[in-house]
Amino acid sequence: MALAVLLASQAAPSVANAETQAAATSSDFADIRVGGDVSSFTLENGLQVVVIPDHRAPVVTHMIWYKVGSADELPGKSGIAHFLEHLMFKGTKNHPEGAFSKRVAEIGGSENAFTSNDYTAYFQKISKDYLPEMMAFEADRMQNLVLTDEVVAPEREVVLEERRQRIDNDPSSKLSETLDSILYVNHPYSVPVIGWKDEIRALNKEDAFAFYDRYYTPNNAVLVVAGDVTPEEVRANAEATYGKLQRRAEPGERTRPKTQTPPGAREVTLVDEQVNQPILRQAWLVPSYTVAEGNEGASLDVLAQILGGGATSRLYRELVVEGGIASSAGSWYQSTALDDTRFMIYGVPRDGKDLNDVSAAIRATVDDIIENGVGEEELERAKKGMLAEAVYAQDSQSTLARIFGAALTTGGTIESVQQWPRQIASVTARDVQEVARKYLSDAPVTANLLGSPPPAASEAAGKSGKKS
Repeated sequence: MALAVLLASQAAPSVANAETQAAATSSDFADIRVGGDVSSFTLENGLQVVVIPDHRAPVVTHMIWYKVGSADELPGKSGIAHFLEHLMFKGTKNHPEGAFSKRVAEIGGSENAFTSNDYTAYFQKISKDYLPEMMAFEADRMQNLVLTDEVVAPEREVVLEERRQRIDNDPSSKLSETLDSILYVNHPYSVPVIGWKDEIRALNKEDAFAFYDRYYTPNNAVLVVAGDVTPEEVRANAEATYGKLQRRAEPGERTRPKTQTPPGAREVTLVDEQVNQPILRQAWLVPSYTVAEGNEGASLDVLAQILGGGATSRLYRELVVEGGIASSAGSWYQSTALDDTRFMIYGVPRDGKDLNDVSAAIRATVDDIIENGVGEEELERAKKGMLAEAVYAQDSQSTLARIFGAALTTGGTIESVQQWPRQIASVTARDVQEVARKYLSDAPVTANLLGSPPPAASEAAGKSGKKS
């Protein structure tokens, strides 16, 4: 659940306007039900359907989510989940390549798709009158995809170029890729979603169809419809389109090997001449909301907010404002995942300071919370900020559809999403200190990004007498 950016569709009366927000407490937000009157039903073929009514405008967001992502790929087939996402736009037995996208454009809609470690999703945002047509198109694509070598080969080159642009030519993305590879030891989250270059080159039509036939079946999907609709309308249209599809496979439970923690420090330094400003990233392996015990997920959420969630956070205040060590610093918790996930802290040193200075200051800030806890005032400020942002951010049916879809494809439930404000409001100062002590006491996995080799490396190279 990307719960830190939730957009609640209704606000509690006690916090319904800016004048009362200042006097409100986090407890005033506890009874907000994210998404309002969300309903769900399941078709006979196993497709779960979720309806999020929003009658403010005659617009609908239609999203189909598959419970499969890059972490479900077979060894040696990295990138196939993302590659298939591309290939799903190549036409079906009933509609030639481009027909679906052309129709979306003709009716003034928008569309896109995305792949993550744990899910793949396709969506259209359109006028409500065209919802049945979008459902028919997407249901057809779920069962009748047509691929040829002539289509697959050029698209593989498109994906390789995407990797070159987004990863190979971007030092920050390369650092993220390397950090994941040493954080998630023995787990498929260590493999980039887009895939490894040499394995992408080897993907073919047979690989795509094998993945499609195993995972793109209605009993492995969640349909989310948000907007100016009723549950009755959505059910009738879903049964007339998706309901005609047959189960093609039984994907079963998604079980992955447990992430291991090898002995010794894990640190990597990437040097790239494109880098103008050094960056430090430190990551700890922590439970996601899906696997967390009790209220640990919400407590980690609040800890991330207290540590690095903006200008009033500990890291920003102590490293940037008071310490003058960093030009920026913060933290975040990736709460949406099927398995254990990451808690990340980052810092950018100020001129005259280096990554060691930033690292030491981060460690001191984390240790202070572990040893001394957090104050009630900063706890309340963090919780209220998270919950108020969820309420007062510009309402977006598309964001709500994404939040529920991501949760339902990573082990969450409608109820767990709707109860998130209550979970956050219930977090105590002791909860925050306990998760900090339990998960951040050990040394983090560290990744450094530099624009030139560190002095020691440069001196060693000069003394070696070698010339390029």
